[in-house]
Amino acid sequence: MKHSLSYTLKTSTSTVLLAAAALGLLGLSGCASKVEYGDATGVETVNTDFGSSDLQLIAEKMVDDLLSSPAMRDIAPNGERPILFIESIKNKTVEHIDTESITDTISTKLLNSRRFRFVDMTRMDAVQKQLDYQKNSGLVDETKAAQMGRQLGAKFMLYGNLASITKSAGSTKDIYYKFTLKLSNIESGIVEFQSEKEIRKTRKKSLFGG
Repeated sequence: MKHSLSYTLKTSTSTVLLAAAALGLLGLSGCASKVEYGDATGVETVNTDFGSSDLQLIAEKMVDDLLSSPAMRDIAPNGERPILFIESIKNKTVEHIDTESITDTISTKLLNSRRFRFVDMTRMDAVQKQLDYQKNSGLVDETKAAQMGRQLGAKFMLYGNLASITKSAGSTKDIYYKFTLKLSNIESGIVEFQSEKEIRKTRKKSLFGG
């Protein structure tokens, strides 16, 4: 009788352990995640926050507006490629937005158009250190070292800001973005070009919180 009871208990324990292991495996498989590559230029609608689609829309419109503007006759006469520098885009929204990504995309498109050249003011300290090294270290052939005072100055400054207005009513959230870009002549201070891009997003929550 004791042997039979012991065998029954062992069998029951084994069954419970197997069942627990099976449930554990099911739980792990249920929690498994899948990573897929998507289209980087596709429309992103995860939420109403500023996203990649907004950045692409802004950059495309700003570049198209500038290159097709009548002001280009004064900005780049006779096919010249004027030198620009980009001032930081001001983020006037309540969101944490990497505005440098916006200016990077705009400057990349303008450079690829072969209509403009840029000086990178964010790397001037590194450039200065390299010039000092080539001039003063004694390790660089003086006849091949980069010379001080040979840099070309920017003629225009590209700058702007990103602002937003957010409103909520019941289950509806509305957010409006406005991006403004300006190009001014550094010497005269005249704003030669200005353009805006407006974006509106609306989200309505379902009755079930979706």
